[in-house]
Amino acid sequence: MSLEQWCALGEDTSTRSELQEGVLIVSPRPRLIHQKVLTKLGAGLLVQAPPGFTAVTEPDVVIDSRTPATVRVPDVVVIRENDDESMLTAADVLLAVEILSPGTRRVDLVLKRFEYAEAGIANYWIVDFEGTPRLEALTLVDGSYVGDWVTGTHTSNAPFPLTIDLDAFA
Repeated sequence: MSLEQWCALGEDTSTRSELQEGVLIVSPRPRLIHQKVLTKLGAGLLVQAPPGFTAVTEPDVVIDSRTPATVRVPDVVVIRENDDESMLTAADVLLAVEILSPGTRRVDLVLKRFEYAEAGIANYWIVDFEGTPRLEALTLVDGSYVGDWVTGTHTSNAPFPLTIDLDAFA
């Protein structure tokens, strides 16, 4: 499927759809606990965002526009504020966040990590709230992500100075 065909599908909020190398991937909406973590994390990023930055939940992001196209829907992204209403591209994303769910663990931990790095997204966080809440804060270095899992409080300077209390997700 091409990017043009993807855009022609229109909006559907009853399912979560992504385009993976031209193949339409449809999955059920995430569980309630996932939505709660997404809301808390998105709000936490938004209130700490300095002027000129914003956090957006579940946007379509064009990872690769060439046919067969790839369009992902990160749980949260941080972008620079602007009035442009066009679809986001990987170049717009300063931070992509994925919250692990039973059905998406492998995709988020392996496939999206590779896709986001290849697309040049500078910062990628993976949040795991099963058991002790933890976050893998990854930074793109020479085309690959490097980083560590953290628990408790995560402090970062990228994409702007911020602090996230992971225990608030428990």
